[in-house]
Amino acid sequence: MDKFDDIISKYRMAYDHHTHTVYSHGKGTIEDNVRVAALKGLTSIAITDHGPGHLTYGIKMKQLDQMRADIKALEEKYPSVKVLLGVEANTIRRKPYLDVTPEEGRRFDILLAGYHFGILGAGMVTNYMNSKAGMFEGDYSSLRVKNTAMIVNALYYNEDEGNHISILTHPGDKGPFDIQDIARACQDTGTLIEINDKHHHLTVEEIQTASAFDVKFVISSDAHIPEKVGSFEGPFRRALEAGLDPARIVNLEKI
Repeated sequence: MDKFDDIISKYRMAYDHHTHTVYSHGKGTIEDNVRVAALKGLTSIAITDHGPGHLTYGIKMKQLDQMRADIKALEEKYPSVKVLLGVEANTIRRKPYLDVTPEEGRRFDILLAGYHFGILGAGMVTNYMNSKAGMFEGDYSSLRVKNTAMIVNALYYNEDEGNHISILTHPGDKGPFDIQDIARACQDTGTLIEINDKHHHLTVEEIQTASAFDVKFVISSDAHIPEKVGSFEGPFRRALEAGLDPARIVNLEKI
């Protein structure tokens, strides 16, 4: 056991606000995720399936009533866990800069947003092809500028429209992004910056860059299988390696 293992053993995840289900491309039902959350002692879980703009596995907005009904049916069975209906919206390059409009956003309890492949109007092809070719070199590439502007515009525009983005998911993943500019926008909008368990972003270096700003961080499992709900040890280790004060991670509690 090293020094990080010792520190990690003294903390628990209080809540996990980024999980997926069969309503997008997760492998479990809402109840499957909630059951694991209860077993792990989480006080809250958010069901945040992918936004409707995804070409293959975005949620169908017409299914929201059924998702609400699913959650309502679990209240008595799992009284220790508060279940939020959310969405992981996809960032795009034109207004409203998300695939969820401000009006649609108000139908959810919590709004997450992040960049993904499979979204029209988000530079999908150029990001994907450059990723496969290993061509994310150069801090001032035009792609980096466009990607960063997409995220920053999504944060500011939706904040102004009353469609507050609670968590920016895995910034830096799937393309070149300027974490400094993104962290500054999160500071201005009060958006939590995610350290993701499924993806390796934020990286140690990205955490160090973002932590220079007055921002808070959140660890998310980004669980696509129920067993991963509540996973936090890997991201917490990256945060500790970056020198981040655990007090800046909002969903960690000392045991």
